[in-house]
Amino acid sequence: MIRTVAETGSTNADMIALARSGIEEGVWLRAERQLAGRGRHGRSWVSPEGNLYASTIVRLRASDPPAPTLALVAAVSLDECVSAYLRREGLWLKWPNDLLLDGAKLSGILLERADGAVVIGIGVNLADHPDLPERRTTSLAAHGVVVDPADFMETLAETFARWLGRWRGEGLAPVRARWLERAHPPGTALSAAAPDGGSVDGLFDGLDRDGALILRLADGSRRVIHAGDVFLL
Repeated sequence: MIRTVAETGSTNADMIALARSGIEEGVWLRAERQLAGRGRHGRSWVSPEGNLYASTIVRLRASDPPAPTLALVAAVSLDECVSAYLRREGLWLKWPNDLLLDGAKLSGILLERADGAVVIGIGVNLADHPDLPERRTTSLAAHGVVVDPADFMETLAETFARWLGRWRGEGLAPVRARWLERAHPPGTALSAAAPDGGSVDGLFDGLDRDGALILRLADGSRRVIHAGDVFLL
């Protein structure tokens, strides 16, 4: 089920409140405009009309794969959805859940815990994209693709439900395989933010069995990255 509102502060904040009030899994909340949208690590998310701003909830079960791997579920679902409207090369996934178009950021995904549930927020630059100093961004409209946010939401809800079902029924393996199939090529130069404020540079060497990023360093060793921002070099 999809609920649509004209304006709100943040669909994730709203969905967290709804999760704690007992809302069932499978509901999506879409806003035509956000006043206080946010991305990872508390960053603001510019939210003009015409783009997608939506959140859903997954109520965790004891038999589910690890909750953080829902980031990969959301990423492959979004990639499949965008691919239905944009049939061209240059669309890549970047760990853990960014979708890039010709190397520019097209979307953002934010996971937040709400007691025994995970709220997943997805923002997609459909009609407009911000000008950010630290990274390149783009939109579908910039590539000649006009998409109605309501139609896009319907497609995304369908693809997410399908991949969530596979994650639950088959485990992480098929999601991981699909993510790797749609990721930037092995050997892509990446920089991962380190907990001490520094960074680790290396070449993309796949994902481990739990979905963590593997970087091949200059000395030939491999570093497993479990959390943090990752940038193309």
